[in-house]
Amino acid sequence: MREGSLEAPTRHALDWTNPDFYNEEKLLEEMERIFDICHGCRRCVSLCDAYPTLFDLVDESDTFEIDGVAKEDYWKVVDQCFMCDLCYQTKCPYVPPHEWNLDFPHVMLRAKAVQFKKGERKLSHKLISNTKLQGAVGSLPVVSGAINVANKLKGVRKILEKTLDLDHRAHLPEFHSKTLRKREKNRAPAQAELREAGSTRGKAALFATCYCNVNTPDIGQDLIRVFEHNGIPVRLTDKEECCGMPKLEQGDLKTVDKYRKTNIPELVRLIDEGWDIVAAIPSCVLMFKQELPLMYPHDPDVQKVKQHIFDPFEYLVHRHKAGLLNTEFKLELGKVVWQVPCHQRVQNIGPKTRDILALVPGTEVDMIERCSGHDGTYGVRAGTWEKSQKIARPVINRAKKMDADYLVSDCPMAATQIADGLDLKNAETNPLTLLRKAYGL
Repeated sequence: MREGSLEAPTRHALDWTNPDFYNEEKLLEEMERIFDICHGCRRCVSLCDAYPTLFDLVDESDTFEIDGVAKEDYWKVVDQCFMCDLCYQTKCPYVPPHEWNLDFPHVMLRAKAVQFKKGERKLSHKLISNTKLQGAVGSLPVVSGAINVANKLKGVRKILEKTLDLDHRAHLPEFHSKTLRKREKNRAPAQAELREAGSTRGKAALFATCYCNVNTPDIGQDLIRVFEHNGIPVRLTDKEECCGMPKLEQGDLKTVDKYRKTNIPELVRLIDEGWDIVAAIPSCVLMFKQELPLMYPHDPDVQKVKQHIFDPFEYLVHRHKAGLLNTEFKLELGKVVWQVPCHQRVQNIGPKTRDILALVPGTEVDMIERCSGHDGTYGVRAGTWEKSQKIARPVINRAKKMDADYLVSDCPMAATQIADGLDLKNAETNPLTLLRKAYGL
């Protein structure tokens, strides 16, 4: 039996409609098998707190082996996994096609799904992962401003900590009543000659995402301006639901399926009309590029979207390789530190953001490939906020030593998490914003 594998990892489909998927006894058997392998390897100890939690349980047991850990303590490991998938993609030597067939993230997802089905996931966690509800309330005129003010008041934050499990020290995103969809409602895509480049066809439909629509509409607008400056017409989808990633991380697979039934037909319609799909949040691209295809391996529409959705900088690199990228930049950016989001890394597209920013004259891009520890809800919940900060600390320390002009991350939540620990010279923390500035737009 091989000790490890040098082959590229492959991923098995998620058999989530099989009744055995929710069989707790069989789940615990699989968790014990996988935990035993992880205990013997310990290669992933630096990724997140799931592994230190597991290894501490083993080391503090009577046998110093997994058989000395009580099954009820397995859930402590589950609570620390935030589904970044980095262990599978970058660390584990025992993933398929290795015969041990180890998929730690999918076993954690299965455990969360069992918890959700049993009603054991906290109500507060269900609420803070409900981006649709948050967006509907947070984008109301007057209400958005009131929420933004209230979120900065210590007394209100203490109440939120007790009622919604939101740590009073956590940085909460702002809400905008003038959402991206409202701002771009009457804008027609620019007229341009369509030219194919690689797998791109030259015009893009923007999946706005909950976060870009309500919390960071400027990023969506920056994407539109950069793309159209490069002769790529951009439109928004006519309708969309949440991509489903926040609900996937809670094990709420039925809601993920509900969102799919709205999103996939709309995206397929646009693809059939010749549009490529882009989204400015890496987690949302990953959801359509990896998670949904693994949940629906035999759905041709889901697989079609997988082939036609792009990270924005992945898209621009295709254009650049074909000689179609506008490289007439007006502003030097200086020294840029770029934190690579986990959900972008596991797409296996390479450092495309760095490649494009490095084209700007007078610009040096230093890359940090380490987790920010945020992961949406993990970085704001009481009980995990402090661990989230601990995970972010090495990134913050490295960024401080680099003394850069800008700190950016394609994930706005990761960028905020890191920027809060830095004394930045410039406020811009998204690479699309920097590219827009470099063009002088």
